[in-house]
Amino acid sequence: MPVPVTPLTSAHAHNDYEHARPLLDALDNGFCSVEADVFLVEGKLLVAHERNRVRPERTLQALYLEPLRQHAKKNNGRIYPNSPVSILLLIDIKTDAAATYPVLRTVLDQYRDILTEFGPDTTRPGAVTAVLSGGRPPLASFAAEKKRLSAYDGRPGDLDGGASPSVMPLVSESWEALSSWWGAPGVPLPDADLRKVQEIIRRAHQKGYRVRFWAIPDTPVVWRTMRDLGVDLINTDDLPGLRRFLTTPPPVPAAP
Repeated sequence: MPVPVTPLTSAHAHNDYEHARPLLDALDNGFCSVEADVFLVEGKLLVAHERNRVRPERTLQALYLEPLRQHAKKNNGRIYPNSPVSILLLIDIKTDAAATYPVLRTVLDQYRDILTEFGPDTTRPGAVTAVLSGGRPPLASFAAEKKRLSAYDGRPGDLDGGASPSVMPLVSESWEALSSWWGAPGVPLPDADLRKVQEIIRRAHQKGYRVRFWAIPDTPVVWRTMRDLGVDLINTDDLPGLRRFLTTPPPVPAAP
């Protein structure tokens, strides 16, 4: 019997669709957050990194929503059989939000059985929580919707907007906008950059939001820094590397 996978709640698969087996490689490594870039093309939501690389069979439904539904059916409403954690599906909208969001909303409605549903007073947890990133609709109009099957990936500029965590559970920023530090051996994160990062994390956590930085270097030094700072989702393209890092106990300091 195969050993159950340990869900890693801080592991985020950046550009997950570029792996050999989209979604499945991430789940095999215990990831609890995956990212899919989508383009609206002839009425379909196609998953790709660039518009000229879309393929008609690689829809959001085929690569993510349908396989997630099958996992939930197989595991009594859960993605991981040994954990009730809701998988975060970060949908990065690459085409015009005004045209794309209505189509996305219609698609998500077909998967209501597995998705977290957000209402004005209550949230019904689902096996999967969809979060919109990239070309999102305006936050104010999104928050005004009475019922939603998705939440909002905010930016540091949204921290003072008063959105509840049920509307905006996540705040993300490009690492390159904050620091040029790439984790070179023996070179610490500069103090000025450290203070900027800590302030974003402090303000976000104070309001109940999780934090993610994209475009971080894929090295254990940087992963350790993210973990020590309290970053909630560690962004990576190296799925097995981050899994090994998160599941390997830190070395015990030598006795004096």
